Amino acid sequence: MTMGKFNLRFQPLLAGAALSLLLVSGGMAPAFAATPADTLVQAWAFDDTITLDPAESFELSPAEFIGNSYDMLVRLDIDDTTQVKPGAAESWEISDDGLTYTFKLAPGLKFASGNPLTAEDVAWSFERAVKLDKSPAFILTQFGLTGDNVAEKAKAVDETTFVFTVDKPYAPSFVLNCLTATVGAILDKKLVMEHAEARTPDADNKYDTDFGYAWMKTNYAGSGPFKIRDWRANEILVLERNDNYHGEKPALNRVIYRHVKESATQRLMLEAGDVDVARNLEPGDLEAVQSNPDLISTSAPKGTVYYISLNQKNENLAKPEVREAFKYLVDYDAIGATLLKGIGEIHQTYQVKGVLGSLDSNPYTFDVDKAKELLEKAGLKDGFSVTFDVRNTQPVTGIAESFQQTAGQAGVKIEIIPGDGKQTLTKYRARNHDLYIGQWGMDYWDPNTNADAFTSNPDNGDDAAVKSLAWRNAWDIPELTQQVQDALLERDNDKRAGMYQELQQEALETSPFVMIFQQIEVAGVRNNVKDYRLGPSFDSNPLAPVSKN
Repeated sequence: MTMGKFNLRFQPLLAGAALSLLLVSGGMAPAFAATPADTLVQAWAFDDTITLDPAESFELSPAEFIGNSYDMLVRLDIDDTTQVKPGAAESWEISDDGLTYTFKLAPGLKFASGNPLTAEDVAWSFERAVKLDKSPAFILTQFGLTGDNVAEKAKAVDETTFVFTVDKPYAPSFVLNCLTATVGAILDKKLVMEHAEARTPDADNKYDTDFGYAWMKTNYAGSGPFKIRDWRANEILVLERNDNYHGEKPALNRVIYRHVKESATQRLMLEAGDVDVARNLEPGDLEAVQSNPDLISTSAPKGTVYYISLNQKNENLAKPEVREAFKYLVDYDAIGATLLKGIGEIHQTYQVKGVLGSLDSNPYTFDVDKAKELLEKAGLKDGFSVTFDVRNTQPVTGIAESFQQTAGQAGVKIEIIPGDGKQTLTKYRARNHDLYIGQWGMDYWDPNTNADAFTSNPDNGDDAAVKSLAWRNAWDIPELTQQVQDALLERDNDKRAGMYQELQQEALETSPFVMIFQQIEVAGVRNNVKDYRLGPSFDSNPLAPVSKN
């Protein structure tokens, strides 16, 4: 794989250990060997990784890669999630009218390439994300940025001063939290544009360049504590220490992610010392790790919820009684006691605990009779058949199979269609599913991100510019969409919290989303690994402090 200035090939890591590090557990048993002292090896299912480009990436696993390899202006403070802390910007000021944010960059910043990092790179990174207009671009365009005005609204005043002008006086915490998202990553303009491809402007593309889009899918142009050295889809991803990083340098030389889907395989590899960290442990394997004196476990409530969604393009699923019936067909207690033990807790609203305005309400229980009553009211007394797109990893496969069985008791026949993360996401994003089991992580630590995803759909057309989760499921909700906008502009936190609680209550009762649980991310860790932490979001799982004895 060509990596431009980072065209680095794997060098021998340690005689006897290198082969095991580079193997992945396909159909063969892993080769066990101790990991190098300067390398952290993690077993993790990261088959949802589609691109490494911060302007396009909108999946959970690559958020961790990008979060550890790129700088943003500001970062979420994982010790106090009500605050942001300096990133590339060492300070910032907000104008009295709430419209202008002025960021002062730390002096002497460099990219991993050695190129200087200036306010021009920040401004260009904003411009690039807006003009490419990929899935995460809305995090910036919601502030009134367009391809025509971004150069004026997000601009460099001098080498260390970046000015960002928004269109409305939003709550400052909302604006700053949005800038912690990976779409706010600062890219090395000089390096990326060396790999840009010329284009002929047309009706669909009015720019004469691809802004390095093709190259950035598999390459790296950042300034974070680590640089991305190599990625092979569904196999391996390698991070290497960035010696040009402006902050405290990582203790480790590299971090290797091995794509391993099965929890039991991850546990065996961890026990044998073939990996240092196991990331997808199911409850039984987590218990085994916790009872092993050579291992420890760590956990953190995640800003991530799991849900089953019902595409409203399906005329049966679009009936209000069916939407409600499905919420009575999940055996929450059984799922919570088995599949989610230690890794999640039942949570039936879309805002995660700990976020402003989160509604702690779990009114639904498994009730087949109630579901049958509702289905009969919908004219579906004899049930009906649907398909269910499911990523073939746990715990979602187990939840899907449980739901298939319990829904069947009410006459709903469900055909599970398994696929990897890329396959199921692509189909879901095209609105080509009936049922889908999803994992949604907050884009930034503010209630608007989930409200905007689950209860906002400005345009339900197939060619809509904004493609929220509500849009993906064709849920046309103009009144709720307006309520989301109103809450965004409310500067009184108590009033704002109440508005978000009302939105969650409405979604709880009427939405096509069957909310199931909030994730507790867990990891099994070798006890010679120090300072390994999990944050509230995947882009805030910090690797720079990690070391090994």
